[in-house]
Amino acid sequence: MDMKDFSLEGKVAWVTGASYGIGFAIASAFHAAGAKICFNDINEAAVERGYNNYKEAGIPVKGYVCDVTNEDAVNATTAQILKDFGRIDILVNNAGIIKRIPMCDMKASEFRQVIDVDLNAPFIVSKAVIPHMIEQGHGKIINICSMMSELGRETVSAYAAAKGGLKMLTRNIASEYGEYNIQCNGIGPGYIETPQTAPLRERQADGSRHPFDQFIVSKTPAARWGKAEDLQGPAVFLASDASNFVNGHILYVDGGILAYIGKQPQ
Repeated sequence: MDMKDFSLEGKVAWVTGASYGIGFAIASAFHAAGAKICFNDINEAAVERGYNNYKEAGIPVKGYVCDVTNEDAVNATTAQILKDFGRIDILVNNAGIIKRIPMCDMKASEFRQVIDVDLNAPFIVSKAVIPHMIEQGHGKIINICSMMSELGRETVSAYAAAKGGLKMLTRNIASEYGEYNIQCNGIGPGYIETPQTAPLRERQADGSRHPFDQFIVSKTPAARWGKAEDLQGPAVFLASDASNFVNGHILYVDGGILAYIGKQPQ
């Protein structure tokens, strides 16, 4: 085994929605492994936020304003990245949203918005990049899936539907383009400590854990929330030559939740 297979030296990685959080952590790991990084976000303010975060971390990047649900914008951004970098070796479809609304209270327009960002956008961006990957003879696509690719839970019908669809899109890209030396895999994060989940982890007035925090820790064999850094090793593996015969796989980084039925009541 050659440990150089885990290197991303000379590779160009595009991570969507990577101004902060999981996308930022993955892009940072790619940089540490030797890749050149580009990212996009939906508006100038978000891209500027990303630049500030990368500058603070000492990571050189190129940012682009691009709405990943807009096919024309995605095609234009893809062309610009190819002009700026000359190649795209790695694509991470990270941009996503969630709306926690009971299904019968959710408007169809809200459902469609989640599907558009979490499922249609990875289709649009992958479709834009795949022809170039075919031409250069290799490529890695990593879709950020979810435990909701496998499980349902109250208030997340649109998100679960989208992430379940993304799991199958991942497998279909692998099936359709594997012969061109393109590997498409997914990462399914568990419950991760991010700014969005911070309110769910705040201590209550009496010092006790938030009920949802208690629930997640009790359901996780690792007995903790994940950190964005927990996703870095799996992402580098799936982006590197070390995973060249791994295709259509969803790697769940969840502290063991999906393997666990839960503790017996006392």
